Amino acid sequence: MLGSTHGTLTTTQRSARVLACGTRPAGGAGTVHSRADAADVDVSGRPLSAPVADLERFFRPESVAVIGASDAEGRPNTGITRQLLNWAERVGARLHPVHPKRATVLGLPCVPSVAELPEAVDVAVLLVGDPLPVIEQLGDAKARFAVVFASGFAETGRDGADAQRRLADAAARSGVRLLGPNTNLNAFERFRDDLDGPSIALITQSGHQGRPVFALQELGIRLSHWAPTGNEADLEAADFLSYFAGCPEVGAIATYVEGFKDGRSFLLAADRAARNGVPVVAVKVGRTGAGARVAASHTGKLTGADATVDGALRQVGVVRVDGLDELQDTAALLARARPPVAEGVAVYAISGGTGAHVADLAASAGLELPAFGPAEQAALHQWIPEDLDVSNPVDSGGHPVGDWRGRKIIDALLSDPQVGVLICPITGPFPPMSDRLAQDLVDAAEETDKLVCVIWGSPVGTEDAYRQTLLGSSRVATFRTAGNCVRAVRAYLDHHRFVRDYRSPFEAAPRTPSPSLRKAQSLLRPGQRLSEHAGKQLLRAYGIRVPREQLCTSAAGAVRAAAQVGYPVVMKASAPQLAHKSEYGLVRIGLTSASQVRDTYRELTEIARQEDIALDGVLVCQMVDPGVETVVGMSLDEVFGPTVTVGLGGVLVEVLQDTAVRVPPFGEDQARSMLAELRGSALFEGVRGRPPADVDALVEVVLRVQRMALELGGGSGEGLAELDINPLVVLPRGQGAVALDALAVCR
Repeated sequence: MLGSTHGTLTTTQRSARVLACGTRPAGGAGTVHSRADAADVDVSGRPLSAPVADLERFFRPESVAVIGASDAEGRPNTGITRQLLNWAERVGARLHPVHPKRATVLGLPCVPSVAELPEAVDVAVLLVGDPLPVIEQLGDAKARFAVVFASGFAETGRDGADAQRRLADAAARSGVRLLGPNTNLNAFERFRDDLDGPSIALITQSGHQGRPVFALQELGIRLSHWAPTGNEADLEAADFLSYFAGCPEVGAIATYVEGFKDGRSFLLAADRAARNGVPVVAVKVGRTGAGARVAASHTGKLTGADATVDGALRQVGVVRVDGLDELQDTAALLARARPPVAEGVAVYAISGGTGAHVADLAASAGLELPAFGPAEQAALHQWIPEDLDVSNPVDSGGHPVGDWRGRKIIDALLSDPQVGVLICPITGPFPPMSDRLAQDLVDAAEETDKLVCVIWGSPVGTEDAYRQTLLGSSRVATFRTAGNCVRAVRAYLDHHRFVRDYRSPFEAAPRTPSPSLRKAQSLLRPGQRLSEHAGKQLLRAYGIRVPREQLCTSAAGAVRAAAQVGYPVVMKASAPQLAHKSEYGLVRIGLTSASQVRDTYRELTEIARQEDIALDGVLVCQMVDPGVETVVGMSLDEVFGPTVTVGLGGVLVEVLQDTAVRVPPFGEDQARSMLAELRGSALFEGVRGRPPADVDALVEVVLRVQRMALELGGGSGEGLAELDINPLVVLPRGQGAVALDALAVCR
């Protein structure tokens, strides 16, 4: 095997994983956890922890019932019953067919109803069109889990969603945990038991989308579980994610997600995986409107705004990939590779063109390719002709791989302390040299603690060097495309860096309101948009700096205010309905005299009168020095709740579309990561002679807006639906950040 990704876990982490998966909780063998401790909530009332469902008896049952079992030829239920019987025999479970008109099914005694089952079953599989009455019967029979294959629920629209709610309510009343509806047989597939090493656990909302990952077993990669969650009327992806994160044999979790039943539940589950050091790789559909529509019609799920989903997954360390081939390759690597000893990547090829191509891809993916110094290059030139480039990428020219020199080159690269990963592309078979190269790579991988990756580029894939030598090794990570290889390596390095530094934000989340909340609540106007002046007072309540300003209702008052604020001043019309004052010409800057202020007041009020805008006054504001214009805001996502956004551009934010999103709670590290994700982040370092910006002050504003989002955006009742600080001017380092405008919309 490549090794366990969990070699650096603490004793506490290992104990937590064993307790959650494989050891019965203190509640007894029949305990199935389903709800969080009601007291463990943040200031918004949202949960900060979630008990882990005891799913051991779902995957390893002692008794199984098949409701609607059949052995009649040509009936769909017959094939399903036969598959379930085979599965029950493999896991050592007793199977009880249930059918009102059959005495036996497939040679087994058959009972006519759930009430006559000879024992309380762990798993009941419902092969009936109307599962609702059966769920209620299973509750009386003390069944643990029910699997509902029937479709026609939330994926079909409002009536189906109502039927699904009734089904979920019945399961909750009965105490039966429900998988589905609209699911399939994937949980009962035949898993190979001749493979060892850390496994992949698979979660899919669409069963067919998991088949490429399941097929990894044919390449020697172990799979241990498959949870096809379907419509998630009860059990959801988060339940399985939490459970798998505590299973000692699971090296990585691969998931195909169409939508989230509850964003907070998923984040808590992913947080558990991050704390346990278990990598999670996800395909999450809904990047486009078309994908979101199809996902909704397939499982009836809300896909969520994609920028929010992207940020949410990133902050809990979930590796998001686009294709099922990437899901396979990345999950396989993360499941089996040992933690890196260094982050440098060496590219070694028999062709200069191949090496340059892979090096380009690696550098574009953000991988570090350290240049070898004169001493290292001289050592390589002992076996490689002097006219070939060995600075990294390393070009051997081909011939050395066919004799004793090939292994010497590989060992030299792996011995370099800068190198933690060796990538060797083999664009096509050229026996016998490619056979020897493959064997040398396998032998070297067995003797090093560094990651060895091979890209086997042949489209055929039947060659002995590939099928037997490379795939026969559990220490070499073999890929079929260069793109998948470099993206998987990037995910591997990112994952280990992430878990090394990870601290759960849920542990530090605020549980009690801040003193700012009472001040803020007095400013809210339910269902209304606040004026700029009121919005800035809201910011001031949370310690966010705004310019000195006064709201004036007369020209004389404006002149007095300007003298107190200090020239030069900015004047703006103020009214709740004015979201974009500049579009109406209702902003003036750089006013330097009383006469200008007096005239400007009259001009602004006249424009407002002509536009039929009812002003609450005119703001006379301090003029703030130039800086980097940013936007910071909060909004409510239908899946994840309150979110926080930071971006560049000020008035051009819609044009630039350079923003990053996170879901509270998050820490300072994530606030800084948001800034690093911005395409224009170099502006903070100072460009064209401008000084570096006060990034610390910007981070502080992001964290204060997060506190507002938790206290005013979460929960129910009055609060904020939206906040937009734009522009927030970030001044030179040490001088802070100032909110020049604020748009706040109350719930």
